Amino acid sequence: MASLSSASVSLVRTPTHLPCFRSNHGKVQSLNRYSKTKTTHLSINSSLRMCSIAASDSPLSTSMYELSSKKVWIWTENSQVMTAAVERGWDTFIFSSLNQGLANEWSKIALIDPLFIKEREIFDNAGERVATIFQVSTPSELKKLHPEAHHVENVVIDLLDWQVIPAENIVAEFQGSKTTVFAVSKSPAEAQLFLEALEHGLGGVVLKVEVVKAVLDLKVHAVGMGDRVCVDLCSLMRPGEGLLVGSFARGLFLVHSECLESSYIASRPFRVNAGPVHAYVATPGGKTSYLSELKAGKEVIVVDQTGKMRTAIVGRVKIETRPFILVEAKIDANDQTVYSILLQTAETVALVCPHEGNRTQKTVIPVTSLKAGDEVLLRLQGGARHTGIEIKEFIVEN
Repeated sequence: MASLSSASVSLVRTPTHLPCFRSNHGKVQSLNRYSKTKTTHLSINSSLRMCSIAASDSPLSTSMYELSSKKVWIWTENSQVMTAAVERGWDTFIFSSLNQGLANEWSKIALIDPLFIKEREIFDNAGERVATIFQVSTPSELKKLHPEAHHVENVVIDLLDWQVIPAENIVAEFQGSKTTVFAVSKSPAEAQLFLEALEHGLGGVVLKVEVVKAVLDLKVHAVGMGDRVCVDLCSLMRPGEGLLVGSFARGLFLVHSECLESSYIASRPFRVNAGPVHAYVATPGGKTSYLSELKAGKEVIVVDQTGKMRTAIVGRVKIETRPFILVEAKIDANDQTVYSILLQTAETVALVCPHEGNRTQKTVIPVTSLKAGDEVLLRLQGGARHTGIEIKEFIVEN
């Protein structure tokens, strides 16, 4: 059942353009089911942007109360940033211990709550300790942290080598903690991930910025969350292999498995973090299935970077609420047809790059690293479906 098939699919290349993180990617080559991989490639624009999905009605969904109770502290020396933050309702500001003068000056302009850093501790105006700062650069250092042991109300974690996976690790380590755990974030995108990681997120963030736009762009409310499906197979995948997944059957992206090594999480070569419950996934016989319909014993199509296919048996399906981004692609700038996929915002989730023969080239692009000029693969096919079977019928999907 899991042996390599002689059939192959032709893979398409793509560039990117982002509304929230705007960027443009290059070309796409179409993936036709039983044809040989073609060397010609069509020009294509694609867009990657944060997707504003309303929280689902699932009991797993983050409640509005949880999100509205998140804390935001601002670490800046820019008075315009201070003004923008106060207007947003964020009045707690962090200063160095040598910057008492700036704190006094701003206190005359607005009602703010100044905090001061001294030797990795944070104190209020009265000299009372309100938080402890921990610098973390490895997973082992993170595991050594026990907020309650320090008898403070707040703990601020400064990740010296920030990545998405540590955001999830921090939430997992401190869930249920009575201490409010903050993470230092240097952009609204980082802050949003810390607030939403593993659905519930951290209790707060320290936004360390010097530009007003960063304050205006941070949205502390239910946005970008949805129910994500991880597909665990009964066979192992190799670098370059993954599942064909997409929001519309007309274009399925090659989503890579978690077989590659990471500094922050063990390799899981049997797993594909595939996308939200509504997405299509390619199955044997030229059919598609919704990710929500997959269960143990069903078969899916595994495709590699060159277009070779094989079938694999699903061993387990795991659905959890996670933050999403939306990737969109077009054949060219004038084409009205859009191909899209929603994917979890995590560095272990990646799209497969075009195969360039003997040329050395990266295999995947993590969705957190997509930028202008990148190319990824997708399969183009008929969009009209009835119970997963392709049919000839007029259809419009947006």
